[in-house]
Amino acid sequence: MPTPPVKSVEIYDTTLRDGSQLEGISLTVEDKLRIAEQLDLLGVHFIEGGWPGANPKDDEFFQRAKNELKLKQSEFVAFGSTRRVKGKVDQDQTLANLIGADTSIVCIVGKCWDYHVTEALQTSLEEGIAMVSDSVEYLVSHGKRVFFDAEHFFDGYKNNPEFSLRVLEAASIAGAERLILCDTNGGSLPQDVSDAVSSVAGHLDTGIGVHLHNDTGCGVANALAGVMAGAVQVQGTINGYGERTGNCDLVSIIANLSLKMGIETIPSQNLDLLTSVSHHIAELVNITLNPQQPYTGSSAFAHKAGLHVSAISKRPDAYEHVSPESIGNGTRFLVSEMAGRSTLELKAKEIGIDIDGKILGDVVEVLKKLEYEGYHFEVADASLELLMRGASGWSQDFFNLKKFSVDMNHVGS
Repeated sequence: MPTPPVKSVEIYDTTLRDGSQLEGISLTVEDKLRIAEQLDLLGVHFIEGGWPGANPKDDEFFQRAKNELKLKQSEFVAFGSTRRVKGKVDQDQTLANLIGADTSIVCIVGKCWDYHVTEALQTSLEEGIAMVSDSVEYLVSHGKRVFFDAEHFFDGYKNNPEFSLRVLEAASIAGAERLILCDTNGGSLPQDVSDAVSSVAGHLDTGIGVHLHNDTGCGVANALAGVMAGAVQVQGTINGYGERTGNCDLVSIIANLSLKMGIETIPSQNLDLLTSVSHHIAELVNITLNPQQPYTGSSAFAHKAGLHVSAISKRPDAYEHVSPESIGNGTRFLVSEMAGRSTLELKAKEIGIDIDGKILGDVVEVLKKLEYEGYHFEVADASLELLMRGASGWSQDFFNLKKFSVDMNHVGS
């Protein structure tokens, strides 16, 4: 792998806005406050709170956040859009709400695909550029640090690269601190992202970010490709929540950048919080975490095959790509008909049972026979313990019978 052009990457979390657009998620204001606390605990650089003025819930959240959120590591961001077509910045309610949100940083979204400007906004390309430039300049003049989300950038860049670059150029000249290239439809592949980010980074001095959706299943890969091409910020969500198939998953992105690529993201001492934060936020959004969630899922370091367990019992790194403890997870050994002696030996030690080699072999055979008959010991540790204890000669008198009586009555009709 070539040396990445950046040594650190800003982690921008949009779980509270983009993530809440996932079908089935409906966050209360209290939920949003608790999620923000978890994100701050993890140490992401930026927490996007939502869109002030969009709905009563976001209005209450921003108001309560001022008084109740005591962020120690993260910075709070308000989200909005550019001025309206042919509108005036000083009369635009969205921009006024952004200023009134009282955050030092605002992120605004603007069209970066000529097709959307002419068809969705039904205006000229020059007006589309002016909407971005005017809005950024106005917010900067009010003391705001501005991140510009270039909506549909990758699609626009394919169709009309000159226009897309002019939009970014206008935002940069107007004072935007970050230019975020968005794969809004989620249809890009890693090479698309790499080529586009590299081109923009070579054209403009303003720091580049990426905002990827996961419609091709390449959200995380696209984010890593963007960083390798020069992006200094990644926008995403915890556990990949988001509309349709979701956003790029910040859990995997943080772990991959930090542990695999040697790029600083959150504080290194916080990496072992990834699993607990991932699970805690899953509880808050009321969606059971996918057991196969990379890095933080309950099955991420669960081993079932006897060959794997035998190797791990000697060398833990033989079948684990990173130390589970490095991200706050742990190794698990599953018992099934695929298990060998090593698996059961580890399980016996875990329970505190001393079983010699011959008995252990007998238990393996009984286990395989029972699983063939339909038993399922992978999720039944107590039954497995009874099986092993019984094989080792243990028995338990659960009660002593002292007396009993039988009273029978028959009532005739």
